[in-house]
Amino acid sequence: MFKHLDPLLHSELRLAIMSILLSAEEADFVYLKERTKSTSGNLSVQIDKLSEAGYIEVERGFVGKRTRTVCRITEVGIKAFEKYVESLKGYLNL
Repeated sequence: MFKHLDPLLHSELRLAIMSILLSAEEADFVYLKERTKSTSGNLSVQIDKLSEAGYIEVERGFVGKRTRTVCRITEVGIKAFEKYVESLKGYLNL
């Protein structure tokens, strides 16, 4: 029987964000934008969706006069990501 794939993580960009944050302690908006090659608007929307779900924490602040947004994965996000990977393994017969 196939397990349900979390639709929030089944988006290419949201999955990329989560993967990056899983391997890094934290990542700022500029780094995520460069790594995912996404537009600022799309990245911002996807970060908000992950934050609303409790999968990531977002800290907005300033460095000098420039805004800086830093993202970190939460325990809820780690568990959701692990469950997603396990579900995928079921589809791949691993």
